[in-house]
Amino acid sequence: MKRELLSALLLGSLCLSPVCADDQVTDLPLVFEEDFEHGTDRWEVTDPAAWTHREVDGNHVFGLNRRRSDYQPKVRSPHNIALVKDLKLSEFVMTFRVMSTKDTGNHRDCCIFFCHQDPTHFYYCHTGARPDPHSGQIMIVNDAPRLALTKNENPTPWKNATWHNVRITRRAKDGRIRVYFDDMSKPYMEVADTTFGAGRIGLGSFDDMNDFDDVRIYGR
Repeated sequence: MKRELLSALLLGSLCLSPVCADDQVTDLPLVFEEDFEHGTDRWEVTDPAAWTHREVDGNHVFGLNRRRSDYQPKVRSPHNIALVKDLKLSEFVMTFRVMSTKDTGNHRDCCIFFCHQDPTHFYYCHTGARPDPHSGQIMIVNDAPRLALTKNENPTPWKNATWHNVRITRRAKDGRIRVYFDDMSKPYMEVADTTFGAGRIGLGSFDDMNDFDDVRIYGR
């Protein structure tokens, strides 16, 4: 059942034709996939106590069990981070499913981390429910508190007890970053930035609670 669902999601939202709706070439090789049915050994987290691998309705997920973890970043940036081990990319297409497990209001979010160099140098996308300079933006952490690269005004349509589909693309040649949430026909936020090259990629939250599943990464 889970494989059938994943196949449907890929056909409907990943767009495996040579060119997607966002003009992102998707002939990139599949370099990572994770459905969490066999554990979480391929992930490195900032605070293991804040994450739980559990079964929900016969399906295994990896998620956050508390809002604020014991990890305190050196500069103002997300507290809950899970990075894929031994994978660094400069160009990629990443898809996954996420369910928010606690409604915390305007800044309810999940985060996607990429081009991660070290704990104080990386990009991340904050899918905050209501956008403002600190929510619902594509961010950069460059040895200083996080800074929005976008001026996004599109809210993120979180729904309780609902799995959402997310896709993020990053193009190496011009640094173009595009983020999609449920609607895969057009990005709801995008920007171009070339500050960071190849780096690690992962999932998490600034200080909210989510379950993650069915991660696929294509890249180089």
